[in-house]
Amino acid sequence: MIEERVDPVKLPAERSLDPEDWEAARALGHLMVDDAIEYLRHVRERPTWSPIPRHVKETYAAQLPLEPTPVAEVYAEFHQTILPYPPGNIHPRFWSWVHGTGTFTGALADMMASVMNANCAIGEHSAMYIDRQVLNWCKTMMGFPAEAGGLLVSGGSMGNFTALAVARKAARQGGELVAYGSSETHTCVTKALKILGLDGLQSVPVDEHYRIRIDILRERIAADRAAGKIPFCIIGNAGTVNTGAIDDLEALRKLADEEGIWFHIDGAFGALARLAGVEGLEAVGEADSIAFDLHKWMYIPYEVGCVLIRDAEVQRRTFSTPAHYLAAHDRGLASGPDSYSNQGIELSRGFKALKVWMSIKEHGINRYGEQIAQNIAQAAYLGELIGERAELELMAPVTLNVVCFRYRGCDAPAGDLDAWNKELLMRLHESGVAAPSFTILKGCYVIRVAITNHRTRMEDMRILVEAVVEIGKKLLIGAVH
Repeated sequence: MIEERVDPVKLPAERSLDPEDWEAARALGHLMVDDAIEYLRHVRERPTWSPIPRHVKETYAAQLPLEPTPVAEVYAEFHQTILPYPPGNIHPRFWSWVHGTGTFTGALADMMASVMNANCAIGEHSAMYIDRQVLNWCKTMMGFPAEAGGLLVSGGSMGNFTALAVARKAARQGGELVAYGSSETHTCVTKALKILGLDGLQSVPVDEHYRIRIDILRERIAADRAAGKIPFCIIGNAGTVNTGAIDDLEALRKLADEEGIWFHIDGAFGALARLAGVEGLEAVGEADSIAFDLHKWMYIPYEVGCVLIRDAEVQRRTFSTPAHYLAAHDRGLASGPDSYSNQGIELSRGFKALKVWMSIKEHGINRYGEQIAQNIAQAAYLGELIGERAELELMAPVTLNVVCFRYRGCDAPAGDLDAWNKELLMRLHESGVAAPSFTILKGCYVIRVAITNHRTRMEDMRILVEAVVEIGKKLLIGAVH
């Protein structure tokens, strides 16, 4: 008897998400690179910022696509509805918040990192070693010892969180832990402390230069100890977000040693001024930990920051959680450097080190020091221009790369200056001429210029001042009439 043959189950045709036409993909890739070059090459000719029209915003509410769209059409839509409306931070006259400008080489590196699509958390592969090499370069830049720990992270918020988690681990337990920083300390520090289950930051007043009052800090520490609390961390600022002020880091290091307290530095952008030889940053290398952003004053494309931890072992104790599926092997893909999940909270980590590695290789670290010094000189020049105009008032000392001022036209009512300057800033943004940001200093609304922009020129300072004065005069004329 002959057995009846049963046909195997027929499976649908197997597919991938790779291009079906590689030559068409090549042409699109070349077009995108050409467009990127033209976009950056002519950035100065465009407005710093442009409002998004309502009809364009409506496209952002489109429903989930169920069927494919030709990629050329997708790219065309990107050109029409996304590319023309960026925040503007690649423009030479963008000085809002502290946003970096990026570079073309950094963008190419990001593309190649995405092509490799490496997870920089575990395994024996090149990206793991480049990540470690960049981290070691960061130690050299900040004056940390080679045996120190650290991690490349998304930015200052995660960097500060990581450092404070390690500081908490290192602290003696058995009481209420207290961390101290000036009233100018960034809100991400307070957020990190709360996430770690602590009450937040013990805020210490600042002096006339917006630096922490160490005499008051010393009193607060003594009072907290007397109340049975445990002071565990002092946070020093290497460049406050409002004014660029640098705390007396050497004095803070000395006080932390006297009190047996962890000394952390939030150096988001200011710590990198060390590369330009800025005074007051010598003690950066003496901190127990420091967080800083490479996508700010090193002009690397978003996102990449760094945290350095002097005691690598306590860092590992803070985050290491054994798991059989993460165990290292002697050979093969599962060998290689210690998993970065033992150094921080993330197990999924993109190859963000590549754009740093390529950028530093391309320019050399001395060039970055020169660029940072250039921005500092531009800020000083802007401060001088403001001092020459009777209509303008400098609102804080220019100590680094941040300039805070306001319009105070001779006929402007003093009580309306906050509203006047807010309206002036919005009109300045809408004009497309320049994009500073704002803050509140001593209860006053001020225009704030933070220069971490390698495309900025001295002439842009003059353009800004003239635009502010012109808009201010128009506001006065409108008020009179």
